[in-house]
Amino acid sequence: MGGKMTKHRIEQRMRVFILVWFGQMVSLIGSGLTSFALDIWIYQRTGSVTQFALAFIFSQVPPILVSPFAGALVDRWNRRYCMILSDCGSGLSILAVALLLFTNRLEIWHVYIATAVSSIFNAFQWPAYSASISTLVPKQHLARANGMTELGDALKMLLPPVLGGALLVTIQLRGVILIDFITFLFSMITLLLVRFPNIKTTPQEEFGKSSLLSEVTYGWKYITSRPGLLGLLIFFGACNFILAIVSVLLTPLVLSFTSPAILGIILFIDGIGMLIGTIVMSTGKMPSRQIYSILGFQMLGGLCILVTGLSTSVALVAVAAFLFAFGSPIINCSSQIIWQRKVAPSVQGRVFAVERMIVSALQPIAYIIAGPLADRVFEPLMATNGSLAGSIGQLIGVGTGRGVGLLFMIMGAISILISIVAYQYPRLRLVEDELPDQI
Repeated sequence: MGGKMTKHRIEQRMRVFILVWFGQMVSLIGSGLTSFALDIWIYQRTGSVTQFALAFIFSQVPPILVSPFAGALVDRWNRRYCMILSDCGSGLSILAVALLLFTNRLEIWHVYIATAVSSIFNAFQWPAYSASISTLVPKQHLARANGMTELGDALKMLLPPVLGGALLVTIQLRGVILIDFITFLFSMITLLLVRFPNIKTTPQEEFGKSSLLSEVTYGWKYITSRPGLLGLLIFFGACNFILAIVSVLLTPLVLSFTSPAILGIILFIDGIGMLIGTIVMSTGKMPSRQIYSILGFQMLGGLCILVTGLSTSVALVAVAAFLFAFGSPIINCSSQIIWQRKVAPSVQGRVFAVERMIVSALQPIAYIIAGPLADRVFEPLMATNGSLAGSIGQLIGVGTGRGVGLLFMIMGAISILISIVAYQYPRLRLVEDELPDQI
């Protein structure tokens, strides 16, 4: 009888997760469409790369600043309510943009403010959603659940460039924003239809609840007191920094030896690789040791980056892009499974927010230094008469784009080296054995 009740409870919670996941995925796609459309609107209206880049700053920096406080509040409040609050705030910011657009009063700075407000509310949504997964989904199904979550991110990257252009022509920016607002409403309705289970806490997990500031710092203390989790955090921070440099320079690198149309095909192949990777994760068929998946696919990713810089063959770069994108969701899902299993559910909001803040904080730095590093250092080195033209230039060629190619090779080699060093650190390699499961 008890077994049947347990099975029924698991099935019921899985149904709740699937409904919430579907609502969040629809909302993500809607947000991706709006982001794509507004980026085009800003660039067409200003013709300024700087103002175009500012939209990214307003979307990335605010959540980095508020994430620790958001995580602490997520642990204090009902996580379902946090997600509803996030959808309401993001939906209202999009509605404000729509009203300004319909009255022909929309300005660039309005978009910046709306983007910042929406990103702040999203800082509450992610830790609440991620922490809720471990309370809704049994640990043997975490791979499938996180794979499904990554599927939403993959579709957000894949569908907006494919659909956004056509929608801008047919229903224009107003129609795209209306679609996004409807997706927010849909996501909120799915959350109103369900209930999340209560979270039990231990006296140790109640530490720091006397003040918000102590709760903010508790997330960092929780990680640093567990060397395996700290090692995983440092590893991902370094890899994310490399990824940010590579991602911002991929377009100029590929355009240095082929056409924009071919670039579009390569990016589409990249998106397909990520989609297939998420589907593989969604099957739940993962090795028992997630850390091996993380380190193995990170080494493969480093090799793909190195090959992309070395070669000017479109076919080889396309294959490298596919393999890199295929491994990315597996790396992310495997890491998230470790965090969800090893961090107590009652403090996951705080811990996940700190983890995301530290990893994300390195991205703007990478974006800022990537351009000058390529233009002022590596491109001159690999110019026709550059300092390295007679040595490395004999291997990878010289001229426009070859400096970026060399930078890619260095970033790929560093990525491989980081994976090897991480494997040699026993606290990280054995994190799944040394830390007990909390769910």
